[in-house]
Amino acid sequence: MTRTREIPVVQAILSANEQVAEENRRTLARHQVFAVNVMASPGAGKTSLILATARHLPANVRLGVVEGDVASRIDAETIAAAGIPVVQVNTGGACHLDAPMIRSALTHLPLETVDLLFVENVGNLICPAEFALGTHLNVVVASVPEGHDKPYKYPGVFTRSHAVVLNKADMIDVFAFDLDAFRRGVAMVNPHAPVFVLSCKTDMGVPEWVRWLLAQKEAVHPSTTP
Repeated sequence: MTRTREIPVVQAILSANEQVAEENRRTLARHQVFAVNVMASPGAGKTSLILATARHLPANVRLGVVEGDVASRIDAETIAAAGIPVVQVNTGGACHLDAPMIRSALTHLPLETVDLLFVENVGNLICPAEFALGTHLNVVVASVPEGHDKPYKYPGVFTRSHAVVLNKADMIDVFAFDLDAFRRGVAMVNPHAPVFVLSCKTDMGVPEWVRWLLAQKEAVHPSTTP
């Protein structure tokens, strides 16, 4: 009896989130904005990846950011200091962003002057993967100091991602990181996801990541300016 009550409730919650996610997709499409949901554990380098990407974007690609955190404005202030439009979303304890939070954030961004939108999700490798936001891509960021076992321990977020970024690759030798084991783990749960091995600190591998990202954007919203 208890299970028959719980299942419809869970389905109703996820359905409601998906409905708002679809609204977000329509809003982004109307403004020709390509959006990327960036997921990672705390400290993996989500904000660093956004800033490194910004350094390598062509001048005609205008960036915007939605920053998700349980509390504080630290990352949002870092993004704003780089001259990037940013909206802070504090979840008040929730371990992930959801579509209604993104819908609210979009109303505070100058979408008419944004081409590429990063949504930095709350630092967590479990919950964020379960909730659609209306973005075009899901990207998971892992980092060398976390170890090469993350795809094996948290397969859900890797399975649901369109690309995997391995950050802090300049420290592979220091941490005896097994890159082959990491790649095998990703391929096991998501054989179609490209893996970008890079360092936001040194910019190693960042240009390759940016070229791929821009190709995904162009496939959805081709540039109209030179």
